[in-house]
Amino acid sequence: MTHENNLATVSQFDGNAYKRSQAAEQTLNAAILRAEIARGYEEFLEIFDKFYADDVEVSSEDSPETIRGKERVRPFLLNFLMPLHVITEVAGLSMSVRLTEVPRDTTNETHSEWRIDFTGVGGRRCTLKWYAIRGWAASRVVYEHHYGHEKIGGPLTEDDLNFNWGRSEVGIQSPA
Repeated sequence: MTHENNLATVSQFDGNAYKRSQAAEQTLNAAILRAEIARGYEEFLEIFDKFYADDVEVSSEDSPETIRGKERVRPFLLNFLMPLHVITEVAGLSMSVRLTEVPRDTTNETHSEWRIDFTGVGGRRCTLKWYAIRGWAASRVVYEHHYGHEKIGGPLTEDDLNFNWGRSEVGIQSPA
């Protein structure tokens, strides 16, 4: 009598899950890198809605509270995105985002390093860096943790912003 075992090994499932989480991570990161904050923050909210689970948990080493649920995370995301949009669109600050993927062997978990470089109109720069760990279930982020925050360079000041772009050389005149 021959007994066939149709069960797949755990490593086969882990390999597929690992590949799926890595592919989803790459797709999410590519969408983030393609989005332009100067055009608005709505594109980032669409990415968030598409890739994050309704019951996502977000945490940071700088905050004692874990935020649970897409509806509770969204205001924090907006508080991050809105100022970036204003300083790039209105104040002329240049911003570039870079990503470095950090290889890991953990199934359904991805690691990355993020860097945002801000350049003022006079060329002065400030950089923010941090690391992110994302947990995946299928093609949705179920948790995200940020750590290792670092600021490089001094703060940009009003002199680094261009609030006068678009005004005529004559200037703005008051009504008489």
